[in-house]
Amino acid sequence: MLGIIKQKVGARGLSAPVFGDYMQRLSPIASAMRHFSSATKDMTVRDALNSALDEEMAADSSVFIMGEEVGEYQGAYKITKGLLHKYGPERVVDTPITEAGFTGLAVGAAYHGLKPVIEFMTFNFSMQAIDHIINSAAKSNYMSAGQINVPIVFRGPNGAAAGVGAQHSQCYGAWYGAVPGLKVIVPYSSEDARGLLKAAIRDPDPVVFLENEILYGESFPVSAEVLDPNFCLPIGKAKIEREGKDVTITAYSKMVGFALKAAEILEKDGINAEVINLRCIRPLDRDTINDSVRKTNRLVTVEEGFRQHGVGAEICAMVVEDSFGYLDAPVERIAGADVPTPYAANLERLAFPQIEDIVRATKRACYRSA
Repeated sequence: MLGIIKQKVGARGLSAPVFGDYMQRLSPIASAMRHFSSATKDMTVRDALNSALDEEMAADSSVFIMGEEVGEYQGAYKITKGLLHKYGPERVVDTPITEAGFTGLAVGAAYHGLKPVIEFMTFNFSMQAIDHIINSAAKSNYMSAGQINVPIVFRGPNGAAAGVGAQHSQCYGAWYGAVPGLKVIVPYSSEDARGLLKAAIRDPDPVVFLENEILYGESFPVSAEVLDPNFCLPIGKAKIEREGKDVTITAYSKMVGFALKAAEILEKDGINAEVINLRCIRPLDRDTINDSVRKTNRLVTVEEGFRQHGVGAEICAMVVEDSFGYLDAPVERIAGADVPTPYAANLERLAFPQIEDIVRATKRACYRSA
C-alpha cells in the first residue's frame, strides 16, 4: 500500500522534506493496516472444513462430494452446509446407505481424472468400504507402475464422540496408517483442518482424513494467512504447538488439546513439556519427533486408539531406532483401554486418556512422583 502511495505522491513532484513529512504522518495508518491484515479471528473446525471444501470446489470443477446426507440435509455434522445450493446435485451427491457402493463409484471416478471427496458419517462405517479404500485406491498407483493416480479423499469423524457405543467410537488411525499407498491426516485445530483438507484434495494420491466430532464446534484463532484461498499446509509435517526442554509429548487430533492442558499443569510443578501436534500419521514426521527427543531426552505418546500396535508404538519404535542413545528414561505410552468402548458415561471416560493420565505419565518420565 505504501509503495502505491509513494509512486502517486512522487509523481506530483513533492520535495524530499515535504514527501518525508507526508510519509511520516501516514506511518501510523500503515502500521494499523499491517496489524489489521495480520489480525486473527476465531473459526470453528466445522467452518474451516466447510470453507476449504467450498474454495477447492470453486477452484477446480473436477472436485465433487459424495456421501450420506451431504446434500439436502447439508451433512450429518453440517460440514457440507450450503454446498448443494451453490454447486448443484451433480457435484454434491446424496447416496443411499451403501458405503461399499458409493466408495467404489468414487474410486472409479478418481481413475478417470475426477477428484472425489467421500464423507463417511463415521469412520467406523468405512469398514464397509475398506476393500475399495485399500485394494482399489491405495494399491492402484503401485500396481499400475505409476500410470494410475487415485486423487480421492476419504473424510469424516473418527474416534470416540460421546455416548454412542462401541460401534461408533473407534480410532482408525493405526489401521489406515499401516497401509502403503495411503496418506493419513489427523487435524487438531481450525488451521490444521483448513490447510490440510486443501492439501488432501489437491494431492494426487488417496488420503484418509480423520476428523473428530467433538472438535467440530470448537473455535481456534486463525490468521489472515490461513483464510487466504491459496493457504495450504504440507502433508507429513508435524507442528510444535508448545516448546519445552524437559519432555516431549506427541499427540494428534483431540488429544493435542489434552496434552496442551496437561503441559500447563506440569509447568506449575517445574516440568517444561514440549507438545508436538503430529498432524499426519502417514507419512510420520520422524525429523521433528527425533529432534525434540534429542533435546528433551524423554518421550510420552498420547492417543485415543488402542495401545497394542498403535501409533504410539510406532513412534516409540522409531525413536528407539533413531535416538535411543538420547533417552534418559523409559518411554511412556498413553492410549485407550484394551476394550470395546463402553456406552455408560462413567465407563467411557475411563476407557480413554484424560488430562490427569498425561500428567501422571509425564511425571513418571521425569522421575517425579505420580
